[in-house]
Amino acid sequence: MRPERREGARVRWTLVVPVKSLTLAKSRLGAAGPGHPPRPALALAFALDTVEAALACPAVRGVAVVTDDPLAGAGAAALGARVLPEPPGGGGLNAALAHGARSVREQLPDGAVATLNADLPALRPMELERVLGRAAEFPRAFLADAAGIGTTLLAAAPGMELAPAFEGRSRARHLASGAREILLDGVDSVRRDVDTEADLRAVLALGTGPRTAAVAGPLRSASRPART
Repeated sequence: MRPERREGARVRWTLVVPVKSLTLAKSRLGAAGPGHPPRPALALAFALDTVEAALACPAVRGVAVVTDDPLAGAGAAALGARVLPEPPGGGGLNAALAHGARSVREQLPDGAVATLNADLPALRPMELERVLGRAAEFPRAFLADAAGIGTTLLAAAPGMELAPAFEGRSRARHLASGAREILLDGVDSVRRDVDTEADLRAVLALGTGPRTAAVAGPLRSASRPART
């Protein structure tokens, strides 16, 4: 039996954040050149700014980072996140997310679990709280990315399987799986992930966390100050 809709319920979430090897991450940002920050440094900055902002959200009880990258793992642990190794045998992003969710539920069988992309460096804790508050109204729910094609957050209420279907056109797959789409205005920082140079400039315009602002300094000439 599915849990009842919990309109307005106060739920605290454990977030699963996947971080791939930094040397392989963000390939669509292109090779580093004069005045352009290296991709691994950007990927690490994105991930740590995301984790720090997520941990500051009142609706979040904890963050589990799934990674085999030593730098990302050490940085996340220093912020207070739990670090989990990637599942044996690999399996890609969805396998890592399912593994993370199972590990969380082993400790918190009745806990609410959500995934969050690791490339949300403009993330604002209060906007994330609004998204998670809406997610608590449904058994499974997701937030589409700024392009309306992918997904930046997928949430599963207590007792519900996460069933992640990320990569590519994941918005359509999550809709087809029965997850409810979260429709909110004013949560741009939770939608704006970074895959391309244009995405990076967009998050810099929103105002990023301090690590991304420092690493991406050469690209910030037309951007707002870093997020505080």
